[in-house]
Amino acid sequence: MSTIIKSDRLKGIVCIIASALGFALMSACVKLAGDLPNFQKVFFRNLVSATIALYLIIKHKGSLTGKKENRNLLLLRSLFGTLGVILNFYTIDKLVLSDANMLGKLSPFLVVLLCAIFLKEKISIKQIGSIIVAFIGALFIIKPTFSVEVIPYIGGLLGAFFAASAYTCLRALGNKEEYYTIVFFFSMFSLITILPIFIYVYEPMALSQLIYLLLAGVFASLGQFGITLAYKYAPAKEISIFDYSNIIFSAILSIFIFNQYPDTLSIIGYLIVFSAAFYVFFDNKRLDKAEQK
Repeated sequence: MSTIIKSDRLKGIVCIIASALGFALMSACVKLAGDLPNFQKVFFRNLVSATIALYLIIKHKGSLTGKKENRNLLLLRSLFGTLGVILNFYTIDKLVLSDANMLGKLSPFLVVLLCAIFLKEKISIKQIGSIIVAFIGALFIIKPTFSVEVIPYIGGLLGAFFAASAYTCLRALGNKEEYYTIVFFFSMFSLITILPIFIYVYEPMALSQLIYLLLAGVFASLGQFGITLAYKYAPAKEISIFDYSNIIFSAILSIFIFNQYPDTLSIIGYLIVFSAAFYVFFDNKRLDKAEQK
């Protein structure tokens, strides 16, 4: 039994690292696509995800719209997810890639808070403390000022909040829907809701820009399916720390592709957020051992 558990945990770790790499590559492709309207980038990203999810639904003879009793949660998850992606893409365009993605990685801490409020999950003083520490780390990355330069950072924080809201809805859904149905519902909701704006702001693209946006969709799909499967194999508290490998991938891509280097305060912020994440991870492991005795 323990061998199976370790095997599933290992599968979960591999999937979540693959997901982190997928989202980092997606972010790089979005940035490489250049100066295109944000909604145009979001549209193509979700078009690819919807196509892949539709293929899986047809293959497994699944549902396009989910069960009736789950529709409200699916709609909320899709609304929050769409807002999160729009803000995430805006932040990626405006900031150093690793800064933008690090702000997005505040969402796991916010999920704990939102689940405590809306799903009545227990939250400890230590968890509250880790959330506060994580936000202190975010302040080092944001370096708050009273100028317009802070707006992309605020967008990043709001993006993390909406992503956390979407993940809270996923937690409430649990195993009630198949992962490909959830991805398809979200992707189609996003495509339909932003279609009028997409048509209005659309700008002709070079072939290279179209390729980058389609690749962004492919890598985003890897990220979405990877993280869904990761949490299927192992509990979030055991593997979520490995999702922060996204920041390492993003920093490497920033340096080698965009020649952008995070500044000293940002690096301090990364270390603070990493420390908070490691603390939560090891504290959960300690509690698990205590429960097994």
